[in-house]
Amino acid sequence: MAIHCSRTCLQYLIHLAHDNVDFRLPRGTATLLISPSPEMILNLNVTVNCNDLFVVICLSPRSAFELWGHGRTHSELRTSLLKYPTENMSPFLQKDSTYKINVYTFNKTLEFEDRIKKIDAMEYLSFEGRVNLKNPKHIFCLLEDYGTDPNNIPDEPLYIYFGRWIADGQRELIRSHSVKNRHFIGNTSMDAGLSFIMANHARVKAHDLVYDPFVGTGSLLVACSHFGAYVCGTDIDYNTIHGIGKASRKNQKWRGPDENIRANLRQYGSEKLYVDVLVSDASKPIWRDGMLFDAIITDPPYGIRESTRRTGSQKDSVKPPEDYHVPVSMAYHLSDIFTDLLNFSAHHLVIGGRLVYWLPIYRPEYCEEMVPLNACLRLVSNCEQTLSSHTSRRLITMEKIKEPEETDALAHLSDPHFSPYQGHNAFREKYFSGISKRTLTGKEETNKMAANGGE
Repeated sequence: MAIHCSRTCLQYLIHLAHDNVDFRLPRGTATLLISPSPEMILNLNVTVNCNDLFVVICLSPRSAFELWGHGRTHSELRTSLLKYPTENMSPFLQKDSTYKINVYTFNKTLEFEDRIKKIDAMEYLSFEGRVNLKNPKHIFCLLEDYGTDPNNIPDEPLYIYFGRWIADGQRELIRSHSVKNRHFIGNTSMDAGLSFIMANHARVKAHDLVYDPFVGTGSLLVACSHFGAYVCGTDIDYNTIHGIGKASRKNQKWRGPDENIRANLRQYGSEKLYVDVLVSDASKPIWRDGMLFDAIITDPPYGIRESTRRTGSQKDSVKPPEDYHVPVSMAYHLSDIFTDLLNFSAHHLVIGGRLVYWLPIYRPEYCEEMVPLNACLRLVSNCEQTLSSHTSRRLITMEKIKEPEETDALAHLSDPHFSPYQGHNAFREKYFSGISKRTLTGKEETNKMAANGGE
């Protein structure tokens, strides 16, 4: 990730996007100084490859800068810049170089004249090169943070940074891979940004083999293939795997003949990384013992928009299957889904391989002890995405640390904290009970207003 250099200890300023905030923090070895603003400072004693840096911090960065100075006022900024080591600064201020200075503001828009005044005030820096606004060799940036409250914007910035621009982030990936423009989609196709975040959390890289046991329309496979990984998956839904049946797209009744997961990878130029997808029940073992994956990334069904089911029957005697027989399905409890998923990952991940999945929670009942555990898997991170006032889902990242033994088991299932996932449609019932409560509360308030004469 890093290349040693002769310059002294460097700081890097990461300008972050203001969405999916809970997914920002990397689990790396760098020392982080986090402020409540959309900036992050990294202290490193080496120069870094910014593409690697962005992978570590997911898709949050808009830009990365080599930080030269910072302060709460322009006076403090000046003092900080004048103390910055000359040997770090001089290679970019030579006479034969060209440069320009940009002004970025967060939570405030400045007039053009005000930007020019701020740039002119930086004259105490010894820029010896020529100004080139169209194609400069070096770009420097003055960043001003005006807080996070759009209704209470201060006249002066709360904090100011100055540094050398290094690179922009990969935010364009979110637009280019938008589900709106994707060839094959479903009701629960994962958002492009979250798909890439999951791939980043799993540390997916070129030549990895990635598996999704609840593949659906393959959004996670698309994201992983972008990073050069070979991808495969399974799903119990025959129609989704084969791309047939009713379409999810507006003004389209039936899916077309070429609407399938493979076509999605072809759309983004990564078809060569497509291994295959299979119709399979995640609760039934189909892989041989020696089959290992570098990462398992998935979004299990919660029973809200997609049913939780597995093959099986409540009957004692089952009719032998015939040709083209569609197996009978039965309820697949969320507690069983997570048990099977963690057990499968413990047996089929390489050492150091990662499991990344979504865990739906009912917020009034949530505690960290509810997260399923396995003796072979280490919990790396637990990030929340709020869905409503009473529900959310947490992105769980786990890493395999040892091979399973006969004595290893999910003792966590006997814990009473796990009871919210016991029973068919357990989360679904809590999800809709919250909606019902809000609806009833709204009706009660309306009735009270009507009784009081609409006051």
